[in-house]
Amino acid sequence: MNDSRRASADLRAALARRAFLGRSSQGVGAVALASLAGDRAAAAPLPGVLAPPPLPQRAKRVIWLSMAGGPSHLETFDHKPKLAEMHGQPMPESLTKGQQLAQLQGQKLVCFGPQHPFVPMGPAGTHLCELFPHIGSVLGEICLVRSMTTEAINHDPAHMFMNTGSQIAGRPSMGSWVTYGLGSEAADLPGFVVLTSLGKGGQNQPIAARQWSSGFLPSRYQGVQLRGRGDPVLYLGNPAGITRERQGRDISVINALNAQHDALTGDPEIATRIAQYEMAFAMQASVPELMDMSGESAATLELYGCRPGDGSFASNCLLARRLAERGVRFIQLYHKDWDHHGGVKDGVRLKAEEIDRACMALITDLKKLGMLDSTLVVWAGEFGRTPMSQGGSGRDHHNKAMTVWLAGGGVRGGLVHGASDELGYAAVENVCTVHDLHATMLHLLGIRHDAFSVKFQGLDAKLTGVEGARVIGEILA
Repeated sequence: MNDSRRASADLRAALARRAFLGRSSQGVGAVALASLAGDRAAAAPLPGVLAPPPLPQRAKRVIWLSMAGGPSHLETFDHKPKLAEMHGQPMPESLTKGQQLAQLQGQKLVCFGPQHPFVPMGPAGTHLCELFPHIGSVLGEICLVRSMTTEAINHDPAHMFMNTGSQIAGRPSMGSWVTYGLGSEAADLPGFVVLTSLGKGGQNQPIAARQWSSGFLPSRYQGVQLRGRGDPVLYLGNPAGITRERQGRDISVINALNAQHDALTGDPEIATRIAQYEMAFAMQASVPELMDMSGESAATLELYGCRPGDGSFASNCLLARRLAERGVRFIQLYHKDWDHHGGVKDGVRLKAEEIDRACMALITDLKKLGMLDSTLVVWAGEFGRTPMSQGGSGRDHHNKAMTVWLAGGGVRGGLVHGASDELGYAAVENVCTVHDLHATMLHLLGIRHDAFSVKFQGLDAKLTGVEGARVIGEILA
């Protein structure tokens, strides 16, 4: 028999076997359909591949406060009196010669002093911009890292790098990595939830859903966006005339059919689809309860300074606390409009009004509920801003120095780690990278960053890359 005949015979035999299996499974499938339709199993918590975590777990969950657009460290948390002295003078060429700049490349570079005064705050008298007194009041819980750097200098690749450890789209976000490793304690909510808000500045730069993608990890670990205003999830409610009981029976039958198909094909995405149907059904009850703030006290609403459901950053911070209480593993809040190429003085004032009180309230509320020690709160943008002026009133993108801060979850409060140079141009003391930040987060969650990988395109892919990331041990409690 020649090769073509042999191949044809093998194909006919395979099809015959598949047809036999399909027919013989119909009786079993009918039983499964009847069983599931009559007694649909409840959604189960999202499982993780690391059980238990290999390291002691200081933090059980993460709330990531992402300031989209690139906040200026020079008008927020990095005190630079020398830059104020040199306002209007040429930027020293020794710092900038041959360096990568964004929109200032080849232009005359002039020092641009901090646009708001810095004042001592917190138990150690740490200097912060005077626009952030509420954050200053909880500095005893916060670790400021003034020596963070990143590789990207434009928004989208910088967001990709901060979220995934790579500037290349298609890699899993850190929220997906964390839920893939640890799963979630929430049975009726996603393990990774995203909330977005836009303030008064009006620069509504798009935040692409790929920033919370699961990449090459199973899609059940991707982030799920909840809207802070209006219906939190579109199409979550049933059409008129469809009861919850009928919806449950429909989902049971659909999942039974998916299970039959999974038995024939072994496609892991079918199991994901089954879990997502169950999660969507569970969310029809859990999300309205999550969004119902009627049980929150007047004192709590006053603490956050929000009107529930108004879509503000403050309202989303309160939702983040409620999500954390319900076992969600990774909660990411995007607040837009930090891209101040012009008008940085007024722009940062608006942003401070929107986030200062809410950040303090989140930390205070978590501590009051006994959750701060097990919740890692991280505040960061995608890069910093230049100490040189752009257009006379703004600052350009900058990747050589930025400030991030962390609180709770095993972090040393009241600490300032690292420093940038006297003009805030480049990190010079205890320089930290985004990979180091990711490695530290994983460490606090009980995960060894250098051993946590997935085979992808023949390589052991990791959130922290292959560039020698390190845990920032000096900031750990």
